Amino acid sequence: MGGRQATARRPGTSGGSDLTGREIVIESGQCTGWHYHDVPLMVVVTSGTLTRILDDGSVATHPAGATFVEPPGHDHVHLGRNLGSEPVVLHVTCALAGEACWSVPTPAPSGATPCPCPGHAR
Repeated sequence: MGGRQATARRPGTSGGSDLTGREIVIESGQCTGWHYHDVPLMVVVTSGTLTRILDDGSVATHPAGATFVEPPGHDHVHLGRNLGSEPVVLHVTCALAGEACWSVPTPAPSGATPCPCPGHAR
């Protein structure tokens, strides 16, 4: 996923899965690229407005203060965009095993608009 990312894991954890937190910052005009997650993510938007384009073409808008759960699986491909003028800041929590990936980049779903940002899966 695009943007600045910092990961925090509970001290003393290893192996298995445990709650993990991450702050994700998406700068104005940027996006995450098309992707999906292997585990559910719990998200709090702390700044800006996140616009999510879902695999079925629907759009979900989440302003600062909003919370949502991102469902897992390759059948939940989506793209997160910052269409505003200030950075979007997300605080994300999930249960990951060890060094598992936070997201899996993927091409845009059939009929969807490709990601406009350079370097993302098209």
